[in-house]
Amino acid sequence: MNRLKNFWDTLWRPSTYFSLAFLTMGGFIAGIIFWGGFNTAMEFTNTEAFCTGCHEMRNNVYAELKRTIHFSNRSGVRAKCSDCHVPHNWIDKVARKMQASKEVWGKIFGTINTREKFQAKRLELAQREWHRYKSNDSLECRNCHSEEAMDFTRQSKRAAEAHERFLVSGEKTCIDCHKGISHELPKMSASNSMPDGAMASANIHVHQLKLYLAGTD
Repeated sequence: MNRLKNFWDTLWRPSTYFSLAFLTMGGFIAGIIFWGGFNTAMEFTNTEAFCTGCHEMRNNVYAELKRTIHFSNRSGVRAKCSDCHVPHNWIDKVARKMQASKEVWGKIFGTINTREKFQAKRLELAQREWHRYKSNDSLECRNCHSEEAMDFTRQSKRAAEAHERFLVSGEKTCIDCHKGISHELPKMSASNSMPDGAMASANIHVHQLKLYLAGTD
């Protein structure tokens, strides 16, 4: 305790050898270095290599993503993991990183370290993400897709009607209709399926949506 007290007293004791200008400039430079290092480390956790560094992601959801329009398309625009699962603005991004830190616990204890465990937890994991998208009005979707920039005349009749009815009016948000667009849907019973119908109709909708997107930019 005495050592700790002496250290604390030293921190708050006026400097004997260095000027106030030197200390101010040194603190400013140290702050820049800290901020740069912190931001660089956080951005590294947004890379595809980091996200797919463990086999839980690489062999499951990432393998599924590679078969979708978000990974390979005519325009060459690819969405990586963080584009859809991490907010772009800084404050929400930090909050999401803090929330995701508990996933380290799951990695350490092997919560989904086998295909069987992952499939057993898929519905719970999916519902958690769907709830997050619903609560933030599909913020990550809107970072790339804007209803204001949509040309409804180039969409299928069904898609244009749905977007005009639900998206523009704000009655629904993207995730209400676009579940399963980048990853396989979990097995769901009628009691926990999507709001507008049974699982079979939802699968048909997703299949038709994928066919439509495959023919567009």
